Amino acid sequence: MRLAFIKKRFSFHGGGERYLQTLVGQLGKEGHEVHVFAENWSEEKGIRFHRVKGSRLGSFSSVLAFNRNAGRALRSRDAFHCVVSFERTTCQDIYRAGEGCHAEWLRKRSAVEPLYKRLSFRVNPLHISLLRLEREIFDRTKVLIANSRMVKDEIVRHYGVSPGKITVLYNGVDVRRFSPENRALWRERMRKELRIPDSTAVVLFVGTGFARKGLGALVEAMGLLKSDDLCLWVVGRGGAAPYLGKAENAGVKDRIHFLGPREGIERYYAAADLFVLPTLYDPGSNATMEALAAGLPVITTTGNGVAELISDGEEGYAVEDPLDARRLADRMRACLGSREAMGRKAVEVARRYTIEASAREFIALINKVGENGAG
Repeated sequence: MRLAFIKKRFSFHGGGERYLQTLVGQLGKEGHEVHVFAENWSEEKGIRFHRVKGSRLGSFSSVLAFNRNAGRALRSRDAFHCVVSFERTTCQDIYRAGEGCHAEWLRKRSAVEPLYKRLSFRVNPLHISLLRLEREIFDRTKVLIANSRMVKDEIVRHYGVSPGKITVLYNGVDVRRFSPENRALWRERMRKELRIPDSTAVVLFVGTGFARKGLGALVEAMGLLKSDDLCLWVVGRGGAAPYLGKAENAGVKDRIHFLGPREGIERYYAAADLFVLPTLYDPGSNATMEALAAGLPVITTTGNGVAELISDGEEGYAVEDPLDARRLADRMRACLGSREAMGRKAVEVARRYTIEASAREFIALINKVGENGAG
């Protein structure tokens, strides 16, 4: 079959691209003709690339321009058996809602933002355009893929989409790269590098966009625990200053370490004892899946799609209120007291959701749509 994929930036390089590599690589092995429509890409053997012009006038025009130009680029080529989009576009047969549901994200933000900010959502051109585009995508696309039941339910609730139109495919995790076996390889070395003794429990936070990911509540929780044998590693891009100020007020500034973006993230999971991501909204956090696969107990929120794979008190906990620092501290204390047993159960969960298994399910869906004459 002739297959087309829409991905604004397409690359097999980087830790987050293994899923795409597995998916497209397997389709090529099966003899399918794979085309990619992108604004930027790194050349890969066996894939035919087509340029989609973007816009440099900001996020508002960028989203609209990419959608418009992707449609034009596809229409200029011979027909495809199936078109799969990972972006907010309206010219596909299958859309993977990897960014979740924008209407739900605005609802969640409205619960924590001041009045002036909530009112701005109604007049902001970006939000107006995204909501309109989102409705068109969900109405027009033949098959929708959600990366959690949470996202599926949100799409049904906000847009009245038939549940039968939406397939849930969780983000797969690379269980070879993220494994409890890394602990023997990296724990001692990483702790020595960062001057953390083995007797100190390390809480790990991985994410970019600290406010949305709930770092403020985690810093507050660290202050409530007030333990000299506990520290927090923050891995990701973001401004540290407001959180260091909060940490100083709580008396824990010396126990919170901002490490910035890091290569070889599996080494940090290997050296940590607990993963915490009190996110406001995350359709299906890859970092949470990686932590489970690495054998770490996980504490997140019910606003994270991966939370539905976690049973409270088994692999970790999912708290309801991302701003409840006291509940977060209680859950952290419980996990640290049972970290080994919880870690073993976390690995069992992750191994049910490998990249390879997720890609097989995705390919089966593509084959089904293609054979039914879509495109």
